[in-house]
Amino acid sequence: MVDKTESLYLDGRWVSPLNTHQPEQTTLVCASTEESLGSVALAGPADVDAAVRAARLAFDAPEGWAHWEPQQRSEALDRLADALHRRSEAIASAVSSQNGMPIAVSRQIESGLTGTIVRYYAELARTTPTEETRSHLVAGTTTVRMEPVGVVAAIPPSNFPQSLAATKYAPALAAGCTVILKPSPSTLLDAFHLMDAAAEAGLPPGVLNLLPASADSAAYLVGHPGIDAVAFTGSTTVGQQIAEICAPLLRPLTLELGGKSAAIVLDDADLDLSTMGERLFQATLLNNGQTCFLSTRILAPRSRYEQVVDVFAELASSLRVGNALDTDTQVGPVISQAQLDRVESSVAQAKADGARLVVGGGRPSGLDKGWFVEPTVFADVDNRSRVAQEEIFGPVLCITPYDDEDEAVRIANDSPYGLAGTVWSTSPERAHAMARRIRTGSVGINGYLPDPGAPFGGVKRSGIGRELGPQAMAWYQESKSIFH
Repeated sequence: MVDKTESLYLDGRWVSPLNTHQPEQTTLVCASTEESLGSVALAGPADVDAAVRAARLAFDAPEGWAHWEPQQRSEALDRLADALHRRSEAIASAVSSQNGMPIAVSRQIESGLTGTIVRYYAELARTTPTEETRSHLVAGTTTVRMEPVGVVAAIPPSNFPQSLAATKYAPALAAGCTVILKPSPSTLLDAFHLMDAAAEAGLPPGVLNLLPASADSAAYLVGHPGIDAVAFTGSTTVGQQIAEICAPLLRPLTLELGGKSAAIVLDDADLDLSTMGERLFQATLLNNGQTCFLSTRILAPRSRYEQVVDVFAELASSLRVGNALDTDTQVGPVISQAQLDRVESSVAQAKADGARLVVGGGRPSGLDKGWFVEPTVFADVDNRSRVAQEEIFGPVLCITPYDDEDEAVRIANDSPYGLAGTVWSTSPERAHAMARRIRTGSVGINGYLPDPGAPFGGVKRSGIGRELGPQAMAWYQESKSIFH
């Protein structure tokens, strides 16, 4: 049990919210058992002001983080990655306890991938020039400098709280920005390990700050005059609210939002579960369906339609559902009772709309505590129905037939979202040709594995801007031209 009253990490130290008489608190709950993990005090507006002051001082001071040599920042980020590695098991356990992510996945992504992202930007800071001289097109020369944008409000979600936080603070810190990290109130325990790692790594006071906060305080942070840029991952609805705050301020922002991606199964696809099962699982049901890029719309050729339905039914039925901390678990619970209610409502709506329930749809037997739902597969799904158009964020797949490749592309693109997608084929040429026709930010072929060295983001209601890759660090910089 954690009772975290000193829950804010500001200016290099742990502090309590300034409203010490009656600070707002949140209770963290284990998704697998519904037991309390403890309580955490949340920041108020005065704490937001304090966080911004700390970050501004660390950025604006003549000897501040923005003026460190890139090599120095790189070394600090490498130390942070080392410190995170030493806390890898504690971080993975904290994440899985809170949001239901199977511990095997948490160890791989929330511990392993997070360190990889931090080290990637450490190397990028070390090797990317911040200044170049060009020939002036009229007379003389021009020096183009890349300078950090300033103080960044970074707001990651609860489904991958550590790795998606790293996609924001790592490139921002590498670029020379200072960061205020506002994690989800549902996943705070892992954030405390991150800040302890930052202290061990010797990040200067104010460079990376932790601000557990409610929605109201988060909105105040986003609109604060001391903030220079905002990076958010989460729902499309909240992303729109953040954009409304930033628009009149002309404040730059990136929004990595929801998805309802399509998996186009071509008629020559290899669907042998003994060889492709793990790839199919990771592309469609990873993290209990609580993953924005999952291909939850399966588009199957009519010539192999029933085979595709049978394959996904067998896959879903074979998965081990259980406590997220059990190393054998493949599908854990969703993050909250409210999320379980939304998933169950979507299942009921799909039935009402005429979709055929193939497997799942209920609560797994023997799991009376925790927010569990069976991996679920619907067939004969009309792409215009709610289950095919709305992001469910749970282990629910829908399968829709198509007649030819043109229709498959049309159905795949007939979505308000455009984050990701997959193509399944034994022909690289056919798969790549199909991938180029899908209007989305990324596509996986015979699987889906995001690359930290490549840009990631969406189109349409899936957001604006890109994270990861060199493009992310460049976004946290502004160019200055000096004519001489």
